[in-house]
Amino acid sequence: MNNSTFSVTLPEREELAARVRSRTLPAEDVRRARLILMLADGATFTTIQHALGCNRSYISQWKQRFEEGGLAALYSRHRGRSPSKSAMKLEAKILARTQQKPADGSTHWSTRKLARELGTDHMRVARVWKRARLQPHRVESYVASNDPQFESKAADIIGLYMNPPECAAVFCVDEKTAIQALDRLDPVLPMSPGRAERHGFEYYRHGTLSLYAALNTDTGEVLGKTADRHTSEEFVAFLSDIVAHQPEGREIHIIADNLSAHKTKRVEEFLTRHSNVTIHYTPTYSSWLNQVELWFNKIERDVIARGVFTSIPDLSRKLMRYIREGNKNPKPVKWSYSNVRRRIRPSTDLTVTGH
Repeated sequence: MNNSTFSVTLPEREELAARVRSRTLPAEDVRRARLILMLADGATFTTIQHALGCNRSYISQWKQRFEEGGLAALYSRHRGRSPSKSAMKLEAKILARTQQKPADGSTHWSTRKLARELGTDHMRVARVWKRARLQPHRVESYVASNDPQFESKAADIIGLYMNPPECAAVFCVDEKTAIQALDRLDPVLPMSPGRAERHGFEYYRHGTLSLYAALNTDTGEVLGKTADRHTSEEFVAFLSDIVAHQPEGREIHIIADNLSAHKTKRVEEFLTRHSNVTIHYTPTYSSWLNQVELWFNKIERDVIARGVFTSIPDLSRKLMRYIREGNKNPKPVKWSYSNVRRRIRPSTDLTVTGH
């Protein structure tokens, strides 16, 4: 059976694709979304039957419902009886009490503690929390930028990512300081079936070093350099390395944070000598705007956190090897800012300036 006449709009396709990727939606909702996408792509009933393990009447039913009611029609119409008024009152009571502190001085509720407080079952509390997406056991940290120029600086950097100047190079630059060269005193026991890799508790410190990194936002390549200390002199030397790796006179934009070593007189002198280089400073407490922070998280996981380093040169050698291997198949960050209305007015022009 040919489904060439069946089609979905772009917003509907995006929503259906999001449902297919979801790890929290019920499996049946994901299955229906896959069904509609396959129909829209011209798949035959037979192909869909084999892919989804369903029969032809199932396909016809949900195809018809989607044609009649769109996305809203892809949910089951019979979800059991309506909750009683007493159950709704208890649910409201659970939600209200959850958002208050326990009287015993603890910081948050557990399902069993709240169930005892309200005289109900702890599984009922868990179900109510799940529906309301409440997780009292979790806490997240945040730092709000107090930079009075947050909007203009953020828009400037977002403009470099989303609309970079033609023929210019854009680098995200930062340093990871005080990386410890830790050597384990006991041998590392390798991973085996049913058992994780094990490290001895005791270790020996050989010292620390700093890692400078510049992430090319267009290619994903990383220019790296290790140093004993993170000073303004080292930062300027690293900027010189970046310039040396680019064609002479090419416009270069550097995204960096507000570390004092990035704003010294030596840095100003460097910028005066290299008029083609512009540094764009992120707003205060806004490291999330700098793509190289994502790369630093990656090298921390892949090399540093579980690494065994017999000396400072050994640590430097392993860091630089990781950078070289990564540059053989670089991947740029797929960066997006999903809600420009959050702290950035919709009218803000995302174009590149200098500051």
